[in-house]
Amino acid sequence: MTVSAIYTGAVVHRRLAPRSHALRYRCFWLLLDLAEIDALAARLRLFSRDGFNLFTFRDADHGAGTDEPLRAQIDRMLAEAGVDITGGSVQILCMPRVLGYVFNPLSVYFCRRADGTLAAVVHEVTNTFGERHSYVIPAEPERSGAVRQTCDKLFYVSPFMDMDLRYEFRIAPPGRSVAVAIRADKAGKPVIVAALTGHRRELGDGTLLKTFLLHPLVTAKVIAAIHWEALKLWRKGIGLRPRPAPPTRPVTIVRSGS
Repeated sequence: MTVSAIYTGAVVHRRLAPRSHALRYRCFWLLLDLAEIDALAARLRLFSRDGFNLFTFRDADHGAGTDEPLRAQIDRMLAEAGVDITGGSVQILCMPRVLGYVFNPLSVYFCRRADGTLAAVVHEVTNTFGERHSYVIPAEPERSGAVRQTCDKLFYVSPFMDMDLRYEFRIAPPGRSVAVAIRADKAGKPVIVAALTGHRRELGDGTLLKTFLLHPLVTAKVIAAIHWEALKLWRKGIGLRPRPAPPTRPVTIVRSGS
């Protein structure tokens, strides 16, 4: 039985300050075990690795954008954070390319030890300026299995959001469903809350085709929606924030308890 699956659901954002604003879009994500991708591409007609297809996963769309295997990149990040998952697995939750196009504002890596327990989560953020940054955070699941993590915002994402924010992540790791919620606080007060939620479906050609028909060209709609919502924020009088230089390193290591 494969770990990889497809999750269909929605993305919601709710801005609380300085003006209220809310959005909700239907969406889907693939959960791909990095060790299963080649076998999936061989088995499925509508999914490929690196080549063109209805759905495609390209390693260069993530991480450093190079030919280096993603698993090697993640292992190196985890080693710097003092996390060892030797013999374990890494699954990425992201949107694939659909007919050759993709834009992933957020991709989430679930890094598990050999016994299956969650050791760390890597939050990979991509902005519309072609920049990418990853937050590597050790995971300490609660009894319910949920994970809570915090870190300072160090990477410019939106021209309508300040930089002096602190993120709080609340995660329900993939199972029958998945949820990733992010709250950004300024001076201890919430500014925006965003979440993605999805329900698991088996990853097969039939499910992929049905998903495409229900969410046609969704990856192109993501970038269109970002600009449409930006226009609405601008019309509400929310001023633009200057874009600082990106962090000197493309990865932020967050230590336990930070």
